[in-house]
Amino acid sequence: MALSPGRRLLLLGASSITVLTYLGFALTDYSAARLSEKTDLTSLQRAVQLQPWNAEYRDRLGRYFFFQENSVDDSVRSYLSAVSLNPHQARYWIDLANAYQVQGSAKPEEDALEHAVRVGPTSTTIAWDAASLYSVLGDTEEALREFRTVLEHDPYLPPAALQLCWRIKPDIDGLLRDVVPPIAAVYTSFLDFLISRKETESAAKVWTQLAALHQPVEQRHVFDYMRYLVSRQEVDQARLVWEQAANLSGLAAYQPSPENLVVNGNFRLSVLNGGFDWLYYQSSDVSLALDPKQSHSGYRSLLINFDARSLEDAGIHQLIPVHPDTEYDFSAYFKAEDIQGAGGPRFAIQDLYSGQTYFSSDELKDSTSWKQVSGIFTTGPGTKLLIFRVQRVPARSPIRGKLWIDDIRLVRTNYEGS
Repeated sequence: MALSPGRRLLLLGASSITVLTYLGFALTDYSAARLSEKTDLTSLQRAVQLQPWNAEYRDRLGRYFFFQENSVDDSVRSYLSAVSLNPHQARYWIDLANAYQVQGSAKPEEDALEHAVRVGPTSTTIAWDAASLYSVLGDTEEALREFRTVLEHDPYLPPAALQLCWRIKPDIDGLLRDVVPPIAAVYTSFLDFLISRKETESAAKVWTQLAALHQPVEQRHVFDYMRYLVSRQEVDQARLVWEQAANLSGLAAYQPSPENLVVNGNFRLSVLNGGFDWLYYQSSDVSLALDPKQSHSGYRSLLINFDARSLEDAGIHQLIPVHPDTEYDFSAYFKAEDIQGAGGPRFAIQDLYSGQTYFSSDELKDSTSWKQVSGIFTTGPGTKLLIFRVQRVPARSPIRGKLWIDDIRLVRTNYEGS
């Protein structure tokens, strides 16, 4: 049925009004959005006037008053409008709490913080800000509770969060019980922090709980912790950490045994340069390489290539935990080629801390076939950690040539398999 001209005109008019109304709202929205992105007061106020029901614009206006105008009262009014329009945005509540703190309104600040945490329970940004505000209020327990949220949910903030937790409450037992979540990465961050502060006893408690998690631990954390323990002469703890790292850090193959206290003494494993495996440093005077073409036991050996005007040792050594007043049997094999210079390299075993030498071999030279070096010695009453190294004797004198070493072994003489 065809519409009459009058009806068509009426329908066209109604449609036009609808379109124009929509365009008006769209234009208002667009204008308000553009104005809200500007940083001057007039534009922000105009955005609020165009869309008075938009909580985001109210919050932005409050932030302008707070940061640019230093007008705390005006910022509080704007923030209150924002949370009234949208009480489910945690950021608005945090902004309001900040303003209340500057205003000195403690009770309203606490109420705003409770709202922020309630509507953003797992937001690490909100938790961080809330923790900082609670800390200023002196509410230690609430601050630590929010920092736990940060530690649980943010992979990047734990180092900074843990420093603040320690500043708020330097109680290792309380922090491990109530704040630190059972996450290995958080524990290793805490361990690194405590090492940097030389908190040896607290670091040991962190390691104990970390080991109890039975979660993988990166080897670098083990090496850093052991380096620290050795520097503090905490040999028993270092020995325990290395033993527990066998499963935690994939170091089962690098454990000493009664048959040989030297780790990786035949160089069949990769050299880790950490822990109780071989440790080395780079030098232009000495090159170190694993040589598969030369070996005593049929796999490979360590090739040390000397070309130095002045040298004290070969730049590679191993730390070996031992017992005081105990007899040990040492043996190793070497080959040498074209060793030139006064004297020559020697195997040396010493107390790491006192420097007392327990074994020093003859010169390792003039042997084109594999030759054994051996000896027996007894540690002193205070010796717990030995260092095995290749010394240059006489020290600081020129040396050139190649030295291969292999099958390095150290055992207690009262061990029945020795």
